[in-house]
Amino acid sequence: MKVFLKLLPLFILVISCTESEKNIQQYSIETLMSNNRSSGGSFSKDASKLVYSSDKSGIFNIYEVNLENNIETQITDSKEESFFVRGYSPTTGEVIYSADKGGNENSHVYIIRDEKSIDLTPGENTRASFFGWTNDELGMYIQSNSRDPRFFDLYEININTLDSKMIFKNDAGYVINDISNNDDYLVLNINISNTEQKLFLYEIENKQLSEISNQIANYSGQNFNKNDEKFFYTTNYDSEFYYLMSYNLSNGDRKVEYKTNWDVAFSYLSKNDSYRVIAVNEDAQNKLTIKNTNDDSELNIVGTENMNINSVTFSDDEKMIRISAGSPNSPGDIYTYDLSTNKLNKITSNLNSDINPNDLVNAEVIRYKSFDGLEIPAILYKPHSAKKGNKVPALVWVHGGPGGQSRVGYRALIQYLVNHGYAILAVNNRGSSGYGKTFYSLDDQNHGEGDLQDCVWGKKWLQEQAYIDPDKIGIIGGSYGGFMTMAAMTFEPEEFKVGVNIYGVTNWIRTLRSIPAFWETSRKRLYKEMGDPYTNDSLRLYDISPLFHAKNIKNPFMVLQGANDPRVLQIESDEMVQEARNAGAYVEYVLFEDAGHGFVKKDQQIEGNQKILTFLDNYLK
Repeated sequence: MKVFLKLLPLFILVISCTESEKNIQQYSIETLMSNNRSSGGSFSKDASKLVYSSDKSGIFNIYEVNLENNIETQITDSKEESFFVRGYSPTTGEVIYSADKGGNENSHVYIIRDEKSIDLTPGENTRASFFGWTNDELGMYIQSNSRDPRFFDLYEININTLDSKMIFKNDAGYVINDISNNDDYLVLNINISNTEQKLFLYEIENKQLSEISNQIANYSGQNFNKNDEKFFYTTNYDSEFYYLMSYNLSNGDRKVEYKTNWDVAFSYLSKNDSYRVIAVNEDAQNKLTIKNTNDDSELNIVGTENMNINSVTFSDDEKMIRISAGSPNSPGDIYTYDLSTNKLNKITSNLNSDINPNDLVNAEVIRYKSFDGLEIPAILYKPHSAKKGNKVPALVWVHGGPGGQSRVGYRALIQYLVNHGYAILAVNNRGSSGYGKTFYSLDDQNHGEGDLQDCVWGKKWLQEQAYIDPDKIGIIGGSYGGFMTMAAMTFEPEEFKVGVNIYGVTNWIRTLRSIPAFWETSRKRLYKEMGDPYTNDSLRLYDISPLFHAKNIKNPFMVLQGANDPRVLQIESDEMVQEARNAGAYVEYVLFEDAGHGFVKKDQQIEGNQKILTFLDNYLK
């Protein structure tokens, strides 16, 4: 009897696990894509309203919520272009937003006045962005490359007349990080290489430029305090990771404000300096700390204990907080939090009510050794059904870049594939950001080599897992990850059974020679990392470009591309597909005529993701 009682809990556990696995529902892409995405979230001047963007209409439009009664109003009804809100005018209450044309990345800034959208930054080739408000709140700062497509000048637009005047003429490729609250100073940054940037303080009235970067390192300006006595910046000088520094404008004193064993991703102060927000990129996800500047205590936001908070914004009166938070198995939502009542108010409900988040999966950060013993971080998404007696196929997922990072969070395509029985290992190969400057620089002038082997060894790690079918592993990635996918198919043709290339680079010589003009500030930095296509470096760029080695491809792959992509031109994918087919490889090609470097519209994502699954089911599963 005692033996029976000991075995009974185990028997019940086995039965309950089996029943749980049987109850996992498999969702169509239409159902998963009925989840919404939201962005932004800005308070009105009096914090009575909040405006944000959502793709609940199938494309991003602008919505306004009355915070007194939670009644929502749709402000725009775009059918073609996505509208991303930038906030309210503090004086007129009018909504400011940005939008491009068909994914061409030439975003313009608009104001909604008398129920009509007015383009504040016209010009077919103009790229512009909203940069903030003047101290008296009667002027709007805009960055625009209308004068010279390579460089972004700073303009002030009068909110009443909409007349503009140039504040700063940028002829040297500076990146404008911030402007002081009194409108007197700019913080400028210039890229030298992956390991060096210079930081400057620019006095607008007398056009005096002073270098703040006193050591060779990376720098990024963050913000000024309310009285403009100090400005804050991050740097990795004498450290693997970025930390927060302050600089005293009157005497030049510097002070370490916050330092930890991960990168400080960003930091800013609330309107009256009562709170400081610090975001740390801790093992591929943001960890936010909000400090009360009076006593350095941490602000506790009641009700968010189980949330991964990505960003927060304070209202001008510092009584309300906008919170963006999510998790790997649920799309992020926007909340407001009343500091006087500790009331958390959910603004969006982006998860389709027909979806049980327990049917989706959480992310697990793992690490494995690569070919040379280097430890590679990765994020594992494991299907509920995967076990030793039910091995599943898998995909190595490669992020964009170079220098990007796969992060813990919700991605519809990943959850869709995992829900349909594919394990995903999102590899943060050498050269990925977030793991220190040494790790970040390991792929410089080594692309398609060490980083590719990290992906191959990610596959080897998968093969060692008892729940993975070792003979059914493919590779997938977008942009730089698309390049890695095609590099794997051409230079390691026996390793991966299939490849999915989402607008990936396949001809580095062309790509680096056709960099968009607005990337001029990063061109030299990119050339130092990848190689200069106008020098002997082109020989190596030829050697690592999959296009020129298509004859090596043995296994099926598919390509997805946007016709308006300014970064990876359509011809890149056209030629890759044709060369591979000429060599006898099986290729599926999906081209979206009205998309750029990323598929924003829901119908594009539904079609593309569904075709990816069908392809994998036919050639990998």
